[in-house]
Amino acid sequence: MKPISGKASLSVLLGAAFLMATSSIGPGFMLQTAAFTNDLKADFAFAIIVSVIFSIIAQLNVWTIIGISKMRGQDIANKVLPGLGYFVAFLISLGGLAFNIGNIGGASMGLNIVFGIDTTTAAAISGILGILLFASPKMGGVLDNTAKILGTVMLVLIGYVAFSTNPPVAEAVTHAVAPTHYPWLATITLIGGTVGGYITFSGGHRLIDAGITGQEHLKDVRRAAFMGMSVDAVVRILLFLAVLGVVSMGYALDPKDPAGSAFLLGAGEIGHKLFGIVFFCAALTSVVGAAYTSVSFLKTLFKVVERNEKLTIMTFIFVSTCILIFIGKPASLLILAGSVNGLILPITLAVMLFATHKSEIVGDYKHNKLLYYTGWIVVLVTAYIGVTSLQGIAKLLG
Repeated sequence: MKPISGKASLSVLLGAAFLMATSSIGPGFMLQTAAFTNDLKADFAFAIIVSVIFSIIAQLNVWTIIGISKMRGQDIANKVLPGLGYFVAFLISLGGLAFNIGNIGGASMGLNIVFGIDTTTAAAISGILGILLFASPKMGGVLDNTAKILGTVMLVLIGYVAFSTNPPVAEAVTHAVAPTHYPWLATITLIGGTVGGYITFSGGHRLIDAGITGQEHLKDVRRAAFMGMSVDAVVRILLFLAVLGVVSMGYALDPKDPAGSAFLLGAGEIGHKLFGIVFFCAALTSVVGAAYTSVSFLKTLFKVVERNEKLTIMTFIFVSTCILIFIGKPASLLILAGSVNGLILPITLAVMLFATHKSEIVGDYKHNKLLYYTGWIVVLVTAYIGVTSLQGIAKLLG
C-alpha cells in the first residue's frame, strides 16, 4: 500500500491517535473514574499519573514495533511463537465482542438521557449508527473523522463541566505527588483499564492500513501514539476534576450512576443532558474501535475475513446489538471478558519485547533500552492484574 503523505498523513495520524484514545474512553472509563474519585477524592490524582506513565511505556513499545515491523500484533506473535497469534486474536475478539455489548448498552443509555428514547429502541439505533459508519466506501476516512469529531465533543463538554464545578486544582496537584493514602488498588485497576485489551493496538493497526510504517515513519508513529495518550490523559484528568469539584462541595454521588449524578449535581439538568451526549459519544467511539480492532486481528489469519472486512465488522456490531437487545445484560459474559482482557496486555507486550531481538521482524532496528526495560516492568505489573482478574472466571465456575 502506498503511504499517505502531507495533510492527509496528518489527518490519519490524528485519526489513529483519536481512535486509540476514544477506544479507551468508553462507558466503563467514565463510571470507573467517577466512582474512584468519589471514594478517594484528591488522592485519585496519584493513580491517574501512574497509569498515564504506564500507558506511555506500553503504547510506545507496541506502536514502535508494529510500525517498524509493518506487521499487526497477531502476525508478530506468530513470528515469535508459531500459533500464538491465533490465541491472541481469539482473546482480543472475545473481549472485544463482550465489551461491545456493554458499549452498545452505554450508547443506548446516552440516547435515553438526551431524548428519552426507551433503551431497547436506543440500542437498535446505536447499533445501526455503528454499522452505517462502516458502510461507507471510504471506511478509513470515516473512521478517522468519527473518532476525531466525537472525541473533540467529549473533550469540550467534559472540560465545560470541569470548569463549572470549580475543582480544587492545587489540592489535586499536591495529592498527585504526595497522596494522603497511596491508592494502589485503584492504580492497578486503572492501568488494566487504560492499556488493556484491544486498545493498545487500535491506533497502530490503523497506521498499517494507511501505509504509515517502517523506520522512515517511526517519528510519525510515535507522534500519533503521544497524541493519542495525551487526549486520553486530558479527558481522564478533566473528568476527574469535574467529579472532584462536586464531591469537594460535600455532595454524595449516586453509587448506581456516579458519573451521571456528578454532571447533574455539578451543572444542573443541562449538565445531565451533556452527560448523556458525552456518554453516547464515548460508547459509540468504543463500539467503532472495538469492532475495527477485533476484526483487524482476524483478517490476516483468515482470508475470508480479509476479503470481507467491512461486512465482518458490521456483523460484529450487529451480533453485539442483538445480544444486548434479546438477552439483556449478559453479566457472566462480561465478567469472563473482563478476566480474559486482563491477560491480553502482558502476553502481547511481552511478545513485542521479544520481537525486538528478532531481525526477521524488526530488521536492523535497535530498540530503545529505556523503553525495553520499563516495558518489562509493565509486563510484570499487568501480569499481576491478569492473574487477579482470573478470580472473575473462578466466580463463574464456582
